[in-house]
Amino acid sequence: MRSVFADPCTDEITADDLLGEYPAVQYVPPEGTFHLDLFTKLGELYDFASLESERVQFAGIGVSVVTRKMLYRMKKATTDEFGPQED
Repeated sequence: MRSVFADPCTDEITADDLLGEYPAVQYVPPEGTFHLDLFTKLGELYDFASLESERVQFAGIGVSVVTRKMLYRMKKATTDEFGPQED
């Protein structure tokens, strides 16, 4: 990530961050209007093999991301699991 974002803060992301009880890290690049969610484990509903993904180019590098459809299904399953959500 550091080679893509030239951000020394990426060195602060540790294996403990990615392997702990909540194995997810949200990274916000210093420039840009987006964030990345990095996961090393998923919940009980999905596993990495079942995720629909696609390759996209980012800063000249090919990366795998879940499809929009898959992300929607995953988010919807989370809200369904916890019941109706209020705004």
